[in-house]
Amino acid sequence: MQPLLITGGLIVSMDARRRVIENGSVAVQDGTIVGVGDAAEVAPLVPGARVIDATGMAVLPGFIDVHAHAGHGLVKTMGGGNAEAWGRAVQAIYYRGSTPAFWGAEGALSALERLMCGVTTGLSIFGSYGYRGDDPAYPEAQIAAYASVGVRNVIAVGIGRRPFPNSFVRWEGDVATETSATREEQLAVCETIIARHHGGHDGRTMVMLGAPLWYPGQAERDPQLVGMTLEDIAEVRALSRRSGVGFTQDAHRRGTVRAIHAIGALGPDALLSHCIDIDADEIAMIAETGTKVAHNPSANYSIRGRCPAIELMDAGAVVAIASDGTAPDRSYDMFRHMWQAMHYHRRHFRDEMVFPPGKALEMVTIDAASALGLAHRIGSIEVGKQADVILVDLAKPHLYPPNMPLYRLVCFAVGSDVDTVIVGGKVLMEKRRVLSVDPAAVLEAARIETEKAIARTGLHDLLATPAGFWGGTRYAGSARA
Repeated sequence: MQPLLITGGLIVSMDARRRVIENGSVAVQDGTIVGVGDAAEVAPLVPGARVIDATGMAVLPGFIDVHAHAGHGLVKTMGGGNAEAWGRAVQAIYYRGSTPAFWGAEGALSALERLMCGVTTGLSIFGSYGYRGDDPAYPEAQIAAYASVGVRNVIAVGIGRRPFPNSFVRWEGDVATETSATREEQLAVCETIIARHHGGHDGRTMVMLGAPLWYPGQAERDPQLVGMTLEDIAEVRALSRRSGVGFTQDAHRRGTVRAIHAIGALGPDALLSHCIDIDADEIAMIAETGTKVAHNPSANYSIRGRCPAIELMDAGAVVAIASDGTAPDRSYDMFRHMWQAMHYHRRHFRDEMVFPPGKALEMVTIDAASALGLAHRIGSIEVGKQADVILVDLAKPHLYPPNMPLYRLVCFAVGSDVDTVIVGGKVLMEKRRVLSVDPAAVLEAARIETEKAIARTGLHDLLATPAGFWGGTRYAGSARA
């Protein structure tokens, strides 16, 4: 791999001192950062390096998105804002209408979107409301797609909800076959994925384990749906510890943190998403156990309740901003989610001095790396770390005049301002031109596989513009309509 010298940029290091270096340079050798500072001092460290001119640009560590869902990229916006319809699309397509080609096309599309927004590491839960856990071929297609694009991929595999066995449909051409998988069979798939892929692709592929939540009082709310038991969650958590991989769960809310704490599931290698309306004792549990939190300020869950991210951080917990992308109404643009997070909590406290932009930037870089247990490898620009670096073009009307660049980066920049993306020392995008894959081919595959999945499940009605889109202040069916 040819050494690199990035020179002339505004380096926002995110190191322990949060150094910001004007007209600075970064030297990269064999995918690792070997020098940061003045060009005269750094350049001799990489003789014969390829020079990347970052004049007029900010040089930052690549963004890290710690919570999203594989699959969502091909079903985004289906149902037109109706949560029930969206859930119906997800359940039907993921578990009864998808093929490995579907997951490969979605993985490539999502990885490409992340790349072009400056996200160099992304976690994806493999499914929603449960996991597609009947055959390793499905997650392996997603893994291969991310590897082809080149960004780091943390794939979270796991088990579905009760009653077991879970039912699925497999497709060979136009022929559908009903199949099923027990809890034990799905755990075996998880073990296979860990054995084959954790640490693969030069460390760019990582695996975590997850399980749907157990909700206090769930049996009373719906006796027909057992959902999950704490025993199921404990089995997955035990496997994560035996395998040496992290544990993550989606959709935490009041009472669920307390429930899994009771079975010993919390800890420094655990990452809990959403955490809306959790109680003070649950905040203390998270902080005291070193458990990490993925805060998704743009998600529907953050409309239904509030994640006390400020209170969690004040208690000493590590909280990262995540996209919960890329659907039904949000992208992988982490600039958008930083802005949303700041205003979300300022509105709650009615105080514009809450949530400084620097904290938001930490939450998509070094804090996010810590949330994934990767702060020793990525998340900042400093000697010894992997060279995951993005260049953001500051020569834009919305980022001018050229003063107070840190504020302008967080408050005004957007994903399309990312000019160049480097992962592990490899240039994947330069001057907005993607070098690792053909974007047109990725888009065409996404179109084809989406059409096939919708045809298999007969969900064309969910593509229609819904009543209430025009003219009113609420959708038809809104609680206040």
